[in-house]
Amino acid sequence: MSCCDTCCNYEYDEDYECYVCMVDLDEDEMSRFLSGNNDSCAYYSQYDEYKIVRHQM
Repeated sequence: MSCCDTCCNYEYDEDYECYVCMVDLDEDEMSRFLSGNNDSCAYYSQYDEYKIVRHQM
């Protein structure tokens, strides 16, 4: 499992029929993403479906 699998920016795109990063990456970042060398992504944000619920409490 890559870190992208747990990132909230990594979503399923029905047009491409695969998961894509929704962050607008520059050329160097896209190159790292496509090569699989994205262990330290600056845009990584862990997906947490209960974040809103905890905020409301």
